[in-house]
Amino acid sequence: MLLIGGGAGAYSIASPDDAYQVAAYLWNNFLGGKSTSRPLGDAILDGIDFDLESGEGPYWGDLAKNLARYNSNRGSKKVYLTAAPQCPFPDACVGGALKTGVFDYVWVQFYNNPPCQYNQEIVTSFQDSWKQWISLIPAKKIFLGLPAAPDAAGSGFIPVGDLTS
Repeated sequence: MLLIGGGAGAYSIASPDDAYQVAAYLWNNFLGGKSTSRPLGDAILDGIDFDLESGEGPYWGDLAKNLARYNSNRGSKKVYLTAAPQCPFPDACVGGALKTGVFDYVWVQFYNNPPCQYNQEIVTSFQDSWKQWISLIPAKKIFLGLPAAPDAAGSGFIPVGDLTS
């Protein structure tokens, strides 16, 4: 997987044509396409992870749809599209793209976001947010992204006993 975005820097897709060009670049340089300047040589990655954390944009969905169209070119090898949105619903950066229905896996980050992360005192905000994600996003699979230990994130850790009850 190649992750695009991240928590630092400014990035955007400026137009539908820009989305098409970026998809073609990603396909030819990292996925199953051909380019003389592939940064990873002959390595063919399995897909693209949308980790969009700074700024929203109306054309991320166009990028996702353009990447999904390459699946018909790969024979039996699929281009996976994944995302890791933050738990406030809808996610300000990748929310529109997720509505396209072309994402295979979505790992919703239920940590470092007090309005929707787990809180022993008020469990309903966490539960309500999770219900929105699983009922309104047409992804193949949606996962609960949680810190594995109290020190793994600034906030949002759920004790195992609370999670399983």
